Amino acid sequence: MNNIQEENSLILVVDDTATNLEIISYLLIDAGFEVTTAIDGEKALKQVQSRQPHLILLDIMMPGIDGFETCKRLKENPETSDIPIIFMTAIIDTESKVKGLNLGAVDYIIKPFQKDEVLARIKTHLQLRNLTKSLETRVLERTAELSQALNDLQESQLQLIQKEKMSALGNLVAGVAHEINNPVGFIAGNLQPATNYIQDLFRIIDLYQKYYPEPVPEIHEEIAAIDLEYIRTDLPNLIASMKEGVQRIRNISTSLRTFSRADSDRKTSCNIHDGINSTLMILKHRLKATSARPDIQVFRNYSNLPPIECFSGLLNQVFMNLLANAIDALEESNSGRSFHDIQANPHQIKIQTALTEDKNHVMIRIQDNGVGMSDETQERIFNNLFTTKPIGQGTGLGLSIARQIIVEKHRGTLQVKSILGKGSEFLITIPTH
Repeated sequence: MNNIQEENSLILVVDDTATNLEIISYLLIDAGFEVTTAIDGEKALKQVQSRQPHLILLDIMMPGIDGFETCKRLKENPETSDIPIIFMTAIIDTESKVKGLNLGAVDYIIKPFQKDEVLARIKTHLQLRNLTKSLETRVLERTAELSQALNDLQESQLQLIQKEKMSALGNLVAGVAHEINNPVGFIAGNLQPATNYIQDLFRIIDLYQKYYPEPVPEIHEEIAAIDLEYIRTDLPNLIASMKEGVQRIRNISTSLRTFSRADSDRKTSCNIHDGINSTLMILKHRLKATSARPDIQVFRNYSNLPPIECFSGLLNQVFMNLLANAIDALEESNSGRSFHDIQANPHQIKIQTALTEDKNHVMIRIQDNGVGMSDETQERIFNNLFTTKPIGQGTGLGLSIARQIIVEKHRGTLQVKSILGKGSEFLITIPTH
């Protein structure tokens, strides 16, 4: 009894006979219990709502609602269903006992009461209840521990996936950029000498025309056939176009190297705008017009930002994910709209950067006017494995990894605001140092 007395267990005794209430109350108080009483089922139900007992002794035969009905109502209420109920009765037929047990009672006490039996039964069922509560608590704690372990495992898996993905992508992109640089460098290095040689040849032709103004008929016919004057005018334009093409390839190569920049275990100083621009360059083919829609318009509103201490390769991965998702949302909004309809209300992606007032954080907003998201989707959008895309088109890892990169790696925030049918905006905030 020591454990039960220390817990100061409260027992509710329900009986319409004052003598029975008095006898059982004295017995329980003397044994160290706290006791409260009720003379019928209605009053018992009200008392339980105001203060829950640890156990209820319930008479069966009472005016108004009897003990069976009182027990039934207590067990139907989730807040009181786990309170042990022991019936007190002078009726000892099996049918009544079975009925009470089926309603949820745990035991019977037969009148007239036997002190030792009453206390033994009460102690047993209080101990069982305490053990059950303790077991439930341990199960909840263990479940929480397992849930946390599962989350930790998922986080580790995401980090491994992210690391392997970026490593493979970085090696591939860096390799492609390196392979591009060699022939591009060769072409760029030879364009100027080629231009000089062409000019030399033109000077020789000019000298021939000066001193031999009347060529033989065969040469005259060949000059007319190749349209020498047109070649003289157009060839410099061709060389200029080649130079421009080489410069574009160099820009793409630079963007690839910038995007795939390997990250060490420490942050490095980088230009946020270079990362965004390199990502847009890689996604340029998805921004161009198709047979179903015009170009996707990209508006960049960059503030004058200082170099930011960050993991630049990981941050570029976030930009890639958010911008690719914005393009997906815009393309999804094409459904049911003609080329002309989209042209009248063009697809747009707006990118804005700014410093916070205290100059300690940089904000990056990426906004689209695509399909938008429901409130329910916004609540789950950063969850592991959650995706709104069809099977095979989305892993549900992109935004989860993006949030991990911003929140855990950079101690920043990643938030979303969206209106269904209007578009979405993602706001990244990261410290400058």
